Amino acid sequence: MTVFSTIHVAFKALLRNPTRALLTTLGIVIGIAAVITMMEIGNGSSQSIKSSIEKMGANTILVLPGASRRGGVSQGSGSRMTLTPEDCEAILRECTTVGRAVPVVNGQGYQAISGNINYAPRQISGSAPDFLEIRNWEIEEGRNFTEREVEARSRVCLVGSTIVREVFGGRSPIDSELRIKDTAFKVIGVLKSKGANMMGADEDDIIIAPWTTVRLRLTGLKTGTATDTTSIAATSPSDLYPAEGIAFYPEPTENAETDTLLVPKFIQVDMILMTAVSPDKVGDVEEEVTALLRERHRLKADEENDFHIRNSAEFMKMLTGTSAVMTNLLLGVALISLIVGGVGIMNIMLVSVTERTREIGLRMAVGARSRDILQQFLIESMVLCLVGGVVGILLGHGSALLVQKYLNWPIISSPEAVVAAVVVSAAVGVVFGFYPAWKASRLDPIEALRYE
Repeated sequence: MTVFSTIHVAFKALLRNPTRALLTTLGIVIGIAAVITMMEIGNGSSQSIKSSIEKMGANTILVLPGASRRGGVSQGSGSRMTLTPEDCEAILRECTTVGRAVPVVNGQGYQAISGNINYAPRQISGSAPDFLEIRNWEIEEGRNFTEREVEARSRVCLVGSTIVREVFGGRSPIDSELRIKDTAFKVIGVLKSKGANMMGADEDDIIIAPWTTVRLRLTGLKTGTATDTTSIAATSPSDLYPAEGIAFYPEPTENAETDTLLVPKFIQVDMILMTAVSPDKVGDVEEEVTALLRERHRLKADEENDFHIRNSAEFMKMLTGTSAVMTNLLLGVALISLIVGGVGIMNIMLVSVTERTREIGLRMAVGARSRDILQQFLIESMVLCLVGGVVGILLGHGSALLVQKYLNWPIISSPEAVVAAVVVSAAVGVVFGFYPAWKASRLDPIEALRYE
């Protein structure tokens, strides 16, 4: 018999009892459907995590101040003021693997006031113009501030869409005045909406201004460590020079710039934000920046770093790794149902061999070889599994769409998963159908014809 005639005979044998064939394939249908659903949900979750991290800025690397110690107890990262804008300039100048770098000063707990509206934004950040490029942020209306405005400590700012809605009632805030603490800022730009980040925090609830302005006029001028800091609001000469016995206008000297209280109290920043020239250079960036900052901070070989470096690649790897573990766990459960379905097919095929013993004996008596019988039953088993696989693929994709619609979970269709499902279905048919087919092919024709 040819392959096609064998397939025709196999289909006729299956259609003799369609209810049994349907129930037999049910295990395969459920298993394949579970695999497809888990793959699409898992791929969607991984992509969602990557998108959330890209909102913060692809290839983003943070340099944070180190931790101070009191009585042998660490005060936590950022409790020492060890980073300066000169460090940022040196990184840009000497680290070839760094694409962009900006100093960042953070302010929290301040109210933004416009007219009779008081609002406490989630975040007030001071930085440089390249901050938006690093964070993959675009201007929806207005413009970004310039380097000259950073140097001049200009009172200008950019606002997120949440600030526009809560403070300005949804109207355009361009050229409007926004008062923070005792300083009036001019709104020059509105940021495009980013929505919530992966932690659920509103990314658009933010005000961005030149870092020099934020440090001088909002957060104050800091020296020493953050836990033992003199914070001075720069709003009047008496605020800048509060200590007794210090003249408001000291006699100028050739070292006035470095000796004046204003300069050493003004040089610290809360972090340095930067990007690598390409994703595969993130490790090189960490090595270069570490070596440079240790040299600039005059750290000895046996001294610990007075700064910490963090990058989004580590965060992404951790989260995607967690997502992959959960997806693989669910896939393992789905594969168990495939095995159960395969055992069911083996059971039904053994029953089918027993029921059709006389038919097998008759075919062998008129010239059918053992391999023809083996081929026929293997094809029957594979057809059952492939039909179940196709139905399972459709059911699995439909289930994923329902999850997306009613639970708002992201999904991504996976052609590789579909191909794998078909291959697995055929493999299950071969593996679990081989023993019944082999048993049928080994029957003695005379004994088979005499079987009642």
